[in-house]
Amino acid sequence: MGRRRRKPVGDRVDGMLLLDKPEGITSNNALQQARKLLRAQKAGHTGSLDPIATGLLPLCFGTATRWSGYFLGSGKYYRATIRLGETTETGDSEGAVIKTRKVLVKEEELQNALSQFRGTYLQVPPMYSAIKVDGQPLYKLARQGKEIERQAREVTVDTLDLGGFNGRDVDLTIRCSSGFYVRALATDLGESLGTGGHVTTLRRLGVAGLSVETSVTLDDLSKMVGYPDRRACLGTVDDALDHLPAVELSVDAAFYLCRGQSVRANNLPSEGNVRLYSSSTGFLGVGVVADRGTVAPERLVSSGIQNA
Repeated sequence: MGRRRRKPVGDRVDGMLLLDKPEGITSNNALQQARKLLRAQKAGHTGSLDPIATGLLPLCFGTATRWSGYFLGSGKYYRATIRLGETTETGDSEGAVIKTRKVLVKEEELQNALSQFRGTYLQVPPMYSAIKVDGQPLYKLARQGKEIERQAREVTVDTLDLGGFNGRDVDLTIRCSSGFYVRALATDLGESLGTGGHVTTLRRLGVAGLSVETSVTLDDLSKMVGYPDRRACLGTVDDALDHLPAVELSVDAAFYLCRGQSVRANNLPSEGNVRLYSSSTGFLGVGVVADRGTVAPERLVSSGIQNA
């Protein structure tokens, strides 16, 4: 006789929660706490934050987990403090200090150093990262005292503004592409100044078009009386995808799109992803702009089509 299938724990809960992650816990720990507070069966996050980091962590529940990739690859917005003069094992204050140096840096020198990290350039990911090499996360190798050569990755920094400098601590606001490591910036900036450096505070202010200002904390959720009140904090996928242009399709075009075909549409951008709507059914899903004023389905709500 086969083993009886275990019944999933929790309820079918669909939607997205904008969580303000507290300092000192992993993103997965924050996800599991939120999942328990919502009593949800299925959950996932959209890109982890380091334990020292706070701020916006969009969480997906139920059918919304299928859309997490659209946030993983989106731009991010951070506020960070980098301490010059100390190099740590991890690139942040979680790691032990392995080297100290004097800091004799003037603000003009700092501004000049920052200029090389604006725009598009190649960044070498830190050893303490979740990037896998031969199936093994780099951070596991780092904990074993191993360091391997990492391939530089192209990243883009749209904004890198100096908010304050007291001769040792550098306060920055950063708008950057997906895949950018603030810890790598701290290390690279410190080396360019000859002082070393590491991240002491990091707060994520935004992901794609989402803002931490509209998020809730785990404490907020825990103080709510019951599951209905907590689940009322969930938003819809199409609201969360607000950073993508919205395109309205005719009833006929929506019919053929939901059968996997490219269709004509008005007011399309020149390229990229769009949110697709029909007056008859509402939100259809996400499409990608094709040639000659047409849009192709990429991921749809109703049929589950995925042509990526």
